[in-house]
Amino acid sequence: MRGECGGTARRRPWRPVAGGAAAALLAAGLLLTAPAARADDRHEGYYYPEVTSSEVYRSRIQTLPDSDRTRRIGFVTGVTTGQTERPYAPITAMFAKGTEAEKLILIGLQNGPLDTLYRARAVLAMLTATARTTAVFRDLDPLAQYTFLDLLKLLGFTQITVSDGRSWAHRIDID
Repeated sequence: MRGECGGTARRRPWRPVAGGAAAALLAAGLLLTAPAARADDRHEGYYYPEVTSSEVYRSRIQTLPDSDRTRRIGFVTGVTTGQTERPYAPITAMFAKGTEAEKLILIGLQNGPLDTLYRARAVLAMLTATARTTAVFRDLDPLAQYTFLDLLKLLGFTQITVSDGRSWAHRIDID
């Protein structure tokens, strides 16, 4: 597993270091022990582990002209409210990040449902089925050809990162 080193660590007694050297050592230690986050992704290593795979989804739909930050946050709030109203604990947490809330993050909250990329894709397929029951999707897609990722494009999301919240993350750029 990432982060585990098979050897035995030696512990040295802590000794105070004088002046600015202490700050420099602390900063160097943080840089060496912090999860490696990509410069363009400040959420990696905080909300989810390192992105281990990615893909580009070419949507078959255009973003609605009035899709903005407020609409995207409203969508996430609506999904989250629906999850919390159920008689059981949600299996995922969904939230929007980015200056314009253009990045969707979907994190597994339990072991099992998102343990593999295949299970994550199954969850996305279930979200597709749920999205197709909404009035806006029925009106825009009477033949039921669009996916949950198309709905995200419609709302103006540019990417979704899916993770089990423990060991892997997958990014889908929505084009």
